[in-house]
Amino acid sequence: MSDNDFILVDEEDKENDGHGSHSDPDQKSEVVSAENTGKGSTSEEKDDREYEKVCFICHRPESITGKMIDLPNNITVCPDCMQRSFDAMTNGSVDLSRLMNMPGVQLFNMSDLENMQPKPRTVKKKKEKPKEFHKLDIKDIPAPHKIKAKLDEYVVGQEYAKKAMSVAVYNHYKRVATDTMDDIEIEKSNMLMIGPTGSGKTYLVKTLARLLDVPLAITDATSLTEAGYIGDDIESVVSKLLAAADNDVEKAEQGIIFIDEIDKIAKKHNSNQRDVSGESVQQGMLKLLEGSDVEVPVGANSKNAMVPLTTVNTKNILFICGGAFPDLEEIIKERLQKKTSMGFNSELKDKFEHDKDLLSKVTVEDLRKFGMIPEFLGRLPVIFTLKPLDKDMMVKILKEPRNAILKQYQKLLALDEVKLDFDEGALSAIAEKAMEKDTGARALRAIIEEFMLDIMYEIPKDDSIGEVVITREYIEGTGGPIIRLRGQEVPRLE
Repeated sequence: MSDNDFILVDEEDKENDGHGSHSDPDQKSEVVSAENTGKGSTSEEKDDREYEKVCFICHRPESITGKMIDLPNNITVCPDCMQRSFDAMTNGSVDLSRLMNMPGVQLFNMSDLENMQPKPRTVKKKKEKPKEFHKLDIKDIPAPHKIKAKLDEYVVGQEYAKKAMSVAVYNHYKRVATDTMDDIEIEKSNMLMIGPTGSGKTYLVKTLARLLDVPLAITDATSLTEAGYIGDDIESVVSKLLAAADNDVEKAEQGIIFIDEIDKIAKKHNSNQRDVSGESVQQGMLKLLEGSDVEVPVGANSKNAMVPLTTVNTKNILFICGGAFPDLEEIIKERLQKKTSMGFNSELKDKFEHDKDLLSKVTVEDLRKFGMIPEFLGRLPVIFTLKPLDKDMMVKILKEPRNAILKQYQKLLALDEVKLDFDEGALSAIAEKAMEKDTGARALRAIIEEFMLDIMYEIPKDDSIGEVVITREYIEGTGGPIIRLRGQEVPRLE
């Protein structure tokens, strides 16, 4: 570059250069001079490892801009700033004479730099923190009865499901902790949960993940499609677990993946169209469930040229699948009614018509008829069902769990210094209305939200209200809640 070459520099940047302290606010590192870089170091190679060059104009470090261009008098300029300077001088649309009079911009002559003798600017490189990986120890794994006891605090009923999950998780993490056995290799105990909507499938898994210090990914099977079609690739379920583990592959390889709505990928019957989200998805998931090295995108759901890939081994990842499986009861009923209807061993046609516990009689053959392929079911050895909720379980769900719905509303009103109570008649009425909706525990919150709307709106208006009692009459629409003012003697509710 000749002495007549010019570089466009903002006046504010020039002032900051004089102080030697202007740096990119995003770069949380200290800008130091070349004299300081040599202090305490034994060679120039050590300086190169700890410090990097900074652009004289934009003040960005070399790790961001790329290789710097060295100019005379210890000046370094990044390729972007150098290119912009060339463009400004060679482009005919820029009038340099007009730029001379533009406020805030000055034409900087390279010959003037000889008199300035600036010091080379460097910035200290960031040190990468080593990844901390918590290795599983057999002694740290809680026993099955302890896992179930914790689940009991949050989930009402479903005793068999909680016991099956506790044992399966305990055996799985014993297998992960021991890594390899001498002659015996322990197989993975993937699970399949079958239960009606609102029976607590997703809630069980979320509670389980809170108790165990392992990453959890909850995904939905409805968005999965065959490779090459619009939708999420099958590997996206593993990429979500990798994101939950902060992109730590070793940590992700010990995590749990819960695939909800697994019944939605059942094989479609009597369909002339290509089934891109049914049987083909089940076949694509076989390698994940079995355990293999899978290339997954980091920070995205689909592979493309702009997303980096990493390899995750699914051998030690526990897969839990759950689904409501609608119309599965009809398949079970049809199988059970195939017995002869005449003679001593005959079965009544309506024997299983009103059986509430019909799902517990499910077999692998019933699931095959539903549309699940046998290879997929063979990789889910632990199959258990959740019971539909009855009225007594609904009442317990309202008041017994640690974060029960009633306790949440009582805490909300306690912040307004108002006591909230529900009598037994009101709880029974809420449970009866929820049973009519036939959507499980999800109906409870919808019903309580409806009746608590007016109370939550009116209570903050009057500071004299001290207690509100929700009655059965209020739930049934034949009366109102009991409101007691502050200072009144409150009778003890039976």
